[in-house]
Amino acid sequence: MIALLVAAALGLAISIFGTPYAIRVLRRREIGQFIQEDIQGQHGHKQGTPTMGGVVFVTAAVIGWFLAHVRLWTPDTGITFSFREFQPGGWLAVLALVGMATVGLLDDWVKYSNKRSLGLSKAAKFGGQLGIAAIFAFFATNAGLNTEISFVRPLGIDLGVFFVVWVLLMLTGAANGVNLSDGMDGLAAGASALVVGAYTIISFWKWRNGEEFLDNPIYEALSPLELAIISAAMLGALLGFLWWNAPPAKIFMGDVGSQGIGGLLAALALLTNTHLLLALVGAIFVAETVSVILQVGSFRLTGKRIFRIAPIHFHFDLGGWPETTVVIRFWILTGIGVALGLGLFYADFLRIGGLL
Repeated sequence: MIALLVAAALGLAISIFGTPYAIRVLRRREIGQFIQEDIQGQHGHKQGTPTMGGVVFVTAAVIGWFLAHVRLWTPDTGITFSFREFQPGGWLAVLALVGMATVGLLDDWVKYSNKRSLGLSKAAKFGGQLGIAAIFAFFATNAGLNTEISFVRPLGIDLGVFFVVWVLLMLTGAANGVNLSDGMDGLAAGASALVVGAYTIISFWKWRNGEEFLDNPIYEALSPLELAIISAAMLGALLGFLWWNAPPAKIFMGDVGSQGIGGLLAALALLTNTHLLLALVGAIFVAETVSVILQVGSFRLTGKRIFRIAPIHFHFDLGGWPETTVVIRFWILTGIGVALGLGLFYADFLRIGGLL
């Protein structure tokens, strides 16, 4: 528990104090956001706002996770200096976080270099994501990760060699969902903090009811305590970033942030064997993605649009809702999804005979 608190505190401190420095550097280098033409009317004033802020909270989360392994005191030896052993699950989660963030950083850099809102080509971005998925799947299966599709636990449908495809779908799906939500001040950061917070609880609960404490463990997960630590570190880092990203935002996370968050969320779901639960806990990201798919499909098939504009948060924006209203209501909806997801997770625990 102390490691989780240390990770969260370090992530928060590094992010909240590091972000103003990043804002100054980005402004000096004129690295700002490019606003797409169809929302210039409502959000044109944000043109030039510093972006790529995700570098700060991704870095803060990794440092928080790493330093949470440092032991300065133990009940047996008193003041000491040692490292808690690093586990495979933690390295895999960091791989997904940093790997996907790197793809996003390259995308942001191309946008900045070309002075436009279009970044990497689809082939280049997909190639990077595929490479990360393949590396993740290789090391995860070698570390003993269950390759069955799961909800709150494995469902008995083993993917075998197709597991790498499933990893790719989850990584790209989560990353794109967070990316599509990153269109209003604080929307993606606040929603992501809620979802990451849920996975801090899930990971810690799986550790406390896993093989380390029980002869007949209730749950199967890969290094759940490590996952709880990196989740706590990211939660603190996102809250620190949200201090500066809340309306009116002084900085945006950019693709480096949204891709990194998506990669971490997918990794947490995969490593805790809660693949499909992520769709409920992160329902707002699913809704954003589905709204774009429906909009594109409807326009191509019928020539008509379902929404005023997609993703869906802009639909309400053009409908007259103030930006802060949209953001807070979407946070509330995310909280409802998180509550339902955690409720189902705990209901399953009770169903199999667990005790408080």
